[in-house]
Formats: sequence, structure tokens, C-alpha cells
Amino acid sequence: MLPRLNSHADVDPIVLRYLRDLKEAGFRGDIETQYSSRLAVATDNSVYQQLPQAVIHPRTTDDVALIGRTSLKTDYERVTFSPRGGGTGTNGQSLTTGIVVDLSRHMNQVLEINEKEGWVRVQSGVIKDQLNDAVRPYGFFFSPELSTSNRATIGGMVNTDASGQGSLKYGKTSDHVLSLQAVFADGSVLESDLSHGLPMAGEYAEQALRVTEQVCRDKRAQIVAKFPPLNRFLTGYDLKNALDEDRDQFDLTRVLCGAEGSLAFITEAKLNLTPLPTARTLVNVKYRSFDSALRNAPFMVQADALSVETVDSKVLNLAKQDIVWHTVSDLLTDVPGEEMLGINIVEFAGEDAAQVERQVTQLCAKLDTMLMEKQADIIGYQVCSDLASIGRIYNMRKKAVGLLGAAKGRAKPVAFAEDTCVPPENLADFIAEFRQLLDSHGLQYGMFGHVDAGVLHVRPALDMCDPQQELLMHQLSDEVVKLVAKYGGLMWGEHGKGYRSEYGPAFFGDELFTELRRVKSAFDPHNKMNPGKICTPLESDAELVKVSAVKRGYFDRQIDVKVRDSFKAAMDCNGNGLCFNYDANSPMCPSMKVMADRRQSPKGRAGLVREWLRQLTEQGIDILDLERQSLEAGVSIKALLDRVRHSLNKHKEADFSHEVFEAMNGCLACKACASQCPIKVDVPSFRARFLNLYYSRYQRPAKDYLVANIETLLPWMAKAPKLINGVLKQPVIKSITAATIGYIDAPLLSVPTLARRLATLEPYSFERLSSLSEQEKANYVLIVQDPFTTYYDAPVVEDFAMLVSAMGKTPVLLPFKPNGKAEHIKGFLRKFSQTASATAAFLNQVAALGMPLVGVDPALVLCYRDEYDEILGDKRGDFNVVTAHEWLLPLVSDGNWCAQSEVDPEPWYLFAHCTEKTKLPSAEKQWLDIFAQFGAKLEPVAVGCCGMAGTFGHEQDKYEVSKAIYELSWQPNLARLPKERCLVTGYSCRSQVKRFEQIQPLHPVQALLQVVKSRK
Repeated sequence: MLPRLNSHADVDPIVLRYLRDLKEAGFRGDIETQYSSRLAVATDNSVYQQLPQAVIHPRTTDDVALIGRTSLKTDYERVTFSPRGGGTGTNGQSLTTGIVVDLSRHMNQVLEINEKEGWVRVQSGVIKDQLNDAVRPYGFFFSPELSTSNRATIGGMVNTDASGQGSLKYGKTSDHVLSLQAVFADGSVLESDLSHGLPMAGEYAEQALRVTEQVCRDKRAQIVAKFPPLNRFLTGYDLKNALDEDRDQFDLTRVLCGAEGSLAFITEAKLNLTPLPTARTLVNVKYRSFDSALRNAPFMVQADALSVETVDSKVLNLAKQDIVWHTVSDLLTDVPGEEMLGINIVEFAGEDAAQVERQVTQLCAKLDTMLMEKQADIIGYQVCSDLASIGRIYNMRKKAVGLLGAAKGRAKPVAFAEDTCVPPENLADFIAEFRQLLDSHGLQYGMFGHVDAGVLHVRPALDMCDPQQELLMHQLSDEVVKLVAKYGGLMWGEHGKGYRSEYGPAFFGDELFTELRRVKSAFDPHNKMNPGKICTPLESDAELVKVSAVKRGYFDRQIDVKVRDSFKAAMDCNGNGLCFNYDANSPMCPSMKVMADRRQSPKGRAGLVREWLRQLTEQGIDILDLERQSLEAGVSIKALLDRVRHSLNKHKEADFSHEVFEAMNGCLACKACASQCPIKVDVPSFRARFLNLYYSRYQRPAKDYLVANIETLLPWMAKAPKLINGVLKQPVIKSITAATIGYIDAPLLSVPTLARRLATLEPYSFERLSSLSEQEKANYVLIVQDPFTTYYDAPVVEDFAMLVSAMGKTPVLLPFKPNGKAEHIKGFLRKFSQTASATAAFLNQVAALGMPLVGVDPALVLCYRDEYDEILGDKRGDFNVVTAHEWLLPLVSDGNWCAQSEVDPEPWYLFAHCTEKTKLPSAEKQWLDIFAQFGAKLEPVAVGCCGMAGTFGHEQDKYEVSKAIYELSWQPNLARLPKERCLVTGYSCRSQVKRFEQIQPLHPVQALLQVVKSRK
């Protein structure tokens, strides 16, 4: 039985008292001290892990000011803060053992757009892509481009002075910041352009303004001499650009940009905007070697390109194994007889389309000459000018960080020297020597980045659970610092200092670093703001953080290696945070999108499971043996009584497993993460395993038993469907069901039943089918029933059978066999194993007939491939159930079904199931091709999860979340389209639409049947 685990309620009493005072003083935001909330922000996209004392989420600037003012009391001198945005930092910038102040949950509004003057004012929690969506209708965009643009916040961009693709022309974030609203550690507030006047004497804001300007003026010569003229140069405190010598003006904004929250909280930003280019073209150049791509990059820059991005063969090969490759394979085709080992993505853009076209034509002419003369190891190139294709290429490039993390084996690419910056003309030689350093240690690594700016992202693969490899990381870090100095660059060219702050004193020298400390003293004399990052106050004896700080690997290595390998889906999460994706039409992650709670995300859930495994190992529990016992043995009377006893004591005894359960309970098990996440963090997989063990200690709710046994109950219920429906419609029954079981909006059974609808079909007979000749068998199609379409949506199966007949095939309805997906979702793994074994045995027997096995619900069909494979392994057999579109595509692609003319000119609109389009990334395009063959138009609609996800939306405690998810993308898209022409592939999605729109949408096969009938 699962033991009770420590919930780690070890928050400093001083911090708890401070938080109470903060609340009493009028703080209106959220305050979280539970262990799970703290764990969720204990990591970022770096190798470090620091558990904070608490997480607070302010709602307003006043809340932030109150945080500072309340901490001024002498009793709270040791209370410290670290601002946090998207948590995508690669060097631990927002990690702290103090209090995390997360400004992303509530302070995320676009406040003002000035179209005439071309600027925008936003709160710091606004996401980069969110901002661009808001200003795009006005013809603008915020130009600093990041690979993490769909989850990085403006506050985070300001604090790291972020830049990315196109920075040679567009510059860094600081080049676009007109003013910042900064809140200091004493609660004083300053508009950095002084538009609201000068701060009051004695405030931190006043002394920061006065002292920093004095340092910038008095030490101007030393500052100019030390700060190298690099496009990506990032100091932390940009003293060089804070003083405009031509106008003799001092601008505090430049000092705040890149300060990593070590000087003040940034609550608002006024940003200038860039006009959207009216013409954009990519030239994707392919090379025989990555070195050739690097050495050829300056030639591309000289062609006046906006940007030159490079990707090596390691990243390209990983991309080919990922869902993203399906979107770019036609844009980066292989060259016959050549191996593509590097690419340069060259972009031209501007408001003069003719000029862009001339630039592209000139470059292509030169590339043609190089190809003919076999220069520069170029093996080919492709040009694309449509925005959709350009977006797909950059999406692949943006995914590069995550893709590297998906490398096989225990050694994973590690971010610690991944943003080195050297003059572009030195880049190829620098990288050659960098490679020699890594090769001398036998390390694998991938490379990609901004060759036009001299920044290349290099992530050596290390096993951070191995103490020796951790030491090697420290050694390599020191070596790279020396190497960048040799080539006139620096260690931190793009992603900030963070735990690399220890290198600051050596880089700046004693005199200048002392001045940086003087600036820190003026802003934050008591070292409350992100202590240890960049520098410490002049009067302080506090130390800088170091590369050798505690890392995630320290905790992970405490888990037994066999358990780590078994729970790979959780252990491998590298914190890249793609699951925080802002896009409402992206399937991952629906719960995070509506809850704005980092725990309710694949990253949050993976982190909680890692800690859960660590604590179990710490208690000497053999987790794999515990799982084996749960799958092999029944439940004894004593175990049942213990469950009841533990459940009764649930609210009296703290147990960390409860916190893990809360995070798992919010998961919809949509499986988008299993393919959308570049690391393939498969939450439903380890969620089922967790629930299986959690309920070995605690009693399950009644609704779980209902869900797990629904496939057994449905055949009996279908014997009297009208009676059952009549009972379910009764208000008193609805109330009782909601109150006792927690189940609402129960669907009604199909009347007439599927058996009655298909009574005229040839009945299934294994003996009869096996006696057919091979030629006869080729005309048969075996329909695999699933519980939901069979019993709740029978017209879909009926129409599919009719479509099969209309296409000259003979449909045969196989006997209903439970699928078991609901059992898996609820963690009934023993029961699921039994169901899967029995159904797999039957389907293997039927598969021997050599006839296609087809199911109409994609989620249930895919269960046979994924969950069955997980639970049964080699015992699964080799049967293959295909979806309706997988069966239709080869049948119609030979042209026999190609309509001579357009039969149905009005378009249909496809709403695909999230599991289907993430596990089968070509599904939407294949549906489109199928409809085209029938003479019909189909337009895929970009939507995320519908919010139903099996039975999730029917559980009373999930209703509000389910509805909010539906309203993100499904409701607005359905509202703008003719609902009678909207086709929905998933049963659960059709059920959700029916619930909220009071219409019954069609499955695509039903629309095809209508088209076929109209042709006759």
C-alpha cells in the first residue's frame, strides 16, 4: 500500500507572518504556500532547482507596492523576492529560496494601443504572442522575436533584455522600451521616463535615479572601454546605453532592462511598435556540413537579409522524428544523393515588395552559381513566400530547444553555455574550437542559433544525475568563459546571467564591478530583490550565486535508476514550458490555459511526480514492485478497511500525494502533451499509474466506478433504451446523480439501438468469414465498435456502414468488446489490463482474417495503439485497427472515386479531435484530400481541446473548467460558421457541442454519405 508522504510545510515562520501581514494590509492577489505550488516554480528551463518559501500572484501595481512596503519592517529583513513571468529562463534567473512573485497570472492585460504614434502600454504578464495578436489589426508588431514567444512574458523579456531572430535590424527589447513602471523594494513607484514626475526624496526610487546617473557619468570612459560593441551584448545593468551622449540625457529604462529583477519589479511597459512587413520571403539553404553553413552565413548577411538562422544536422534529425516535421517536410526536402547536415534560414522582409523580390532574386542567382561551381558545400535551396509556410519553418526552428531535450539516452542537452556571443566574423573559428573542447570529452551536442549576430546555441548532452558529469559541466563552463574571451565575446549573449553571475567580477574588473554594486545598493540596499543575481549591494557581504548551485539532478539522482527509466515520461521534462502555450487553438495544455496554474500543466505534473517518486524512494518503497502487486493481486478485506480508514482521516493527515492528486485530477487526459511536447511528456500515462497507486491507499469516489464499469453496463442498458432514457430525464434522478455520484449531463442512449439499425447487415461469423476466398475477403470491412458511438451516437456507425456499402464493400459489425480507455484514464490499471488482454486476443483472432478493422472514434482507435501497447507490451499482438480516414484514403486515392465535377460547392468545416490531430498529425490534411476526391470542399478549423475529453466534462466538479475550455476556441469558431456544415470527428467533442449548442454535429463520414447520395 502507498505510504503517507511528507507535504513539506516547512515555510519559515517569519515568512508566514509576513504573508499574514501582507494579506491584512489589503493585498488582493493570491498567496500560495502549499508544497506543490512552490515546487511548480522551483525549476525553469535550466538545470537548477530552488524551492521558494511561497508564491504570490499580485493583481495590481498597488499589490506589488504593498509587497515592498510590508517587507520594510525590521522583522522581515530576511524576506526576499524574485519576480517571475513565463519561467522560460535557461539560467535560473527567477529561481530563489525566498518568495516568488509571479506577475503572469493576473497582471496580463494590454492597457493601451496608440495607433497614431505607434506604441502600446502593457502589464508585465502579457505574453509576446498575445501582444502581437492585439496590435496586428493596427498593422504593427513587437519586433524582438523569441523562440518562446508563445509563453514568454513582456516582463521576462525586459528583465533579460531579450532578443532573437532579426536582432541586427530589429534590435533587443531595450531598443523598443519607451518607459517602464518600476516598483522598488520599499514600495516606491517610478515611471522610468519621469512622465509622472521625480520621486520623493528618501525613496529608493530617488536614490536609484541619482546614484545610477552619477555612476554612468563619472565612469563613462571605463564603461565604454569595457562594454564590447556586440549586437547581443548583455551586462545586466546596461550602464553604457543609459547615457545618451549626443543629447546628454540619462535614461534609467536601459538600466532596468536586463536587470533580471534584481533592482525592482517591472509592472508595466510602454513599448514602441514596428510596422508589419508587407512582404516576407525565406530562402532555406542546404549544406553538406554545419561548418559550411556557419562559414557561408556572412555572405547571406551581406545580401542585406533581415536575419540568418542556422540549424545543424542533430536538430534536423530530431525534428524529423517529431510531429513538427509533417508541417515542413515539403519546405525542406532532401537532396537526392546528398545528406543535409546543416541549413541556413535566410529571411528578407520589408514594406517594399519589389525590393524584397529583387534581394531574393539576386541571392538565388548567386546560389545557383555556387551550386553549379560546387562552392561553399551548398547542395540546394528552397524559397517560400507565403506566410503560412514561413510560420511553419520558424515553428520548427523555435522547437529546436525542446527537440534537443528529446535526445535518447540518460544524457540530455544542458543549457549552461548556450548563448555565447562573439563577433560574427569570429563565429566559425570559435565554434570549431568549441567543438574540439566538447569532442575531447566525447560529448554529443546540437547547435542552432543566430549566426548573423554571432550567437549560437550549443547544448552538450550530460547526465546530470551523475555527480561526475555535473562536475564536468562546471569545468566546461569555466573553459567556455576563457574561450569567448579569446574570441572577443562573452558568455551571456542572450539569455542573461542567472547562476553565471559568478563570472561578473572577473569580466568587469574590480573598479567597474564595484560601480555595479553601487548601483545595486542604491536600488536595493537590503538585497531583497533576487539576491545573488548579477551583483550584491556594496555594503553587503552576501555572495553571488554560482554555477555549482543545487541542481535538479541532485534530487533526481535520489530516485532509483530503474524507476527513473520506468517513469521516463515525467523524468525527461526539461522545463522548456511549451505546455504554457498562449494560443487558444493549440491543443496543449487545456487545463493550464483556463486555470493559469503552473501545477495544472505537463511541466507542473511532471515535476510533482518526480518529487513523489523521490519521496517514495526515500522511504525505501520499491515503486515498481508496488505497481506489480497492484496489477496482480485482488483487494483484501483488510486493505479495503484500511482504504476507508485512510479516506476518513484524509483531511486530518497531511500527505503530499493529495497535492499530486489535485494536479492529476485537473488533467483531461487528452494526450496532446504526448506528441505536442517536444520531450513527449505523456501525462495521461504516468497519471494513470499514479491514480492506480493513490487509490491503493484511499477509497475511490463513486463516479470513478461508474466510469470504469460503463462498458459493462451499456449492453444491458441498451436492452431497454427508452426506459433508461426516461429515467435519466427525470429531474429528481438528475439531482440524485449529481449529489451522490457527482455526474451531470448524462447522455441519452440511441433509439433505435445500433443493433436494430443494422439488423439487415450480414451477421458476424468467424467461421463464415474465414471460409471466404482471398478475393472475396478483399470486399469486406469489419467495423470495430466502441462504447460511445455504439450506444450513444449510433447514427454515426450506421452511416459509416452505409458509406462502406455505397463504396461497393460489405460491412460487418464485429461483436462489441470493451475498449477500456475509461478504465485507463481513471487508473484502474488491473481492470484495464484484463480488458485489454481479452479484447486484444479477440482482435488478433479477427485480424488473422486479413480484412480491414475500422473504428469511427479516433481516441478509442488510438487507445489500441498507445495504452494497449503500454499495458500489454509484446503480448498485445499485431492487430491493427484503423480510423475511418485511414481506411478511406488509400481506397479513394486511386482515382476511382474522384468526382468528375464539384458535387458539393459549399464547404464543410472540420473540427478534429485533439488526440487525433496530435497523434495523427496528417489526419486533417488527409480528410481534406478524401473530401476532394468525393467532389466536396473541406476546411480544417484550428481549435484546441473541446473540454469534454471522455467523461471529464460530465463530472460536476469539472464543469466550470470544461465550459471555460470549450469557450476558448470551440465556441467562437462554431459561432462564426454555419453549424450544420461543421463536422466533428470525436464523440466526446460532438457530445460537448450538443450540450452547449443544442445541435447534433455530424461526423465526417456522415457528410461523405450525403455527398455520395447526391451523386446518384
